[in-house]
Amino acid sequence: MCGRIDLHTPPSRLARLLQAELAPGIDPEGTPRFNLPPTEGVLALVAGRRPGAPGRVLASFRWGLVPPWAKDPSVGNRMINARAESLATKPAYRDAFADRRCLVIADGFYEWRAPDPDAPRRRVPFYFRRADGAPLAFAGLWERWHDPGRRPDDGAVLRSCTIVTTEAGPDVAAVHHRMPVVVEAGHYDEWLDPGLHDLGALGTLLAPAPAGTLASHRVDPAVNDVRNDGPELLDAVAG
Repeated sequence: MCGRIDLHTPPSRLARLLQAELAPGIDPEGTPRFNLPPTEGVLALVAGRRPGAPGRVLASFRWGLVPPWAKDPSVGNRMINARAESLATKPAYRDAFADRRCLVIADGFYEWRAPDPDAPRRRVPFYFRRADGAPLAFAGLWERWHDPGRRPDDGAVLRSCTIVTTEAGPDVAAVHHRMPVVVEAGHYDEWLDPGLHDLGALGTLLAPAPAGTLASHRVDPAVNDVRNDGPELLDAVAG
């Protein structure tokens, strides 16, 4: 799974690295988040859909997918991750998989290992990043949700997203049995293309990352508390 990310690079720099334009309202400098939890705002790449729009747009989404049929946004609290194996069949994800794919951007992510099978609550946190230093681009899905208690034309639309996960690759397997799907730069446009509806071809992009894609190290348990949010959380600790 993926339940906490690090997103500290300014949006303006991310946009340059990802060859994208910033969506309206995005602060180019942003606010560094070293321990960003679900239900808060994340950045994701989407394809430009309007005539003359850029090929890629970096926009803000609430982390936790809220389907259009949801009665309230709290449904998204349980949809922070979507299993790659069931995207095409689960009602909450299948329409977005076909038409509304995104790439959730992060500098890194945290995962926890349970070192003692008899004491599963004693978990050890690890920090993962790309070994080549580039931003991480996770396969994601996004949706629009409108509050049924407000008029459709008042602009109160919530845009939310989920991160797609798959079985762990060799860089993650020693810590956790699942991992976010890491999409390589050469496949960004393929994943984002709203005109691509070949779910079989899209499914080939949902494989575990090969060995050497990610680097990791153990970090301080302070990251367990979402109230802690500073660069020191990324520091390696012995053990």
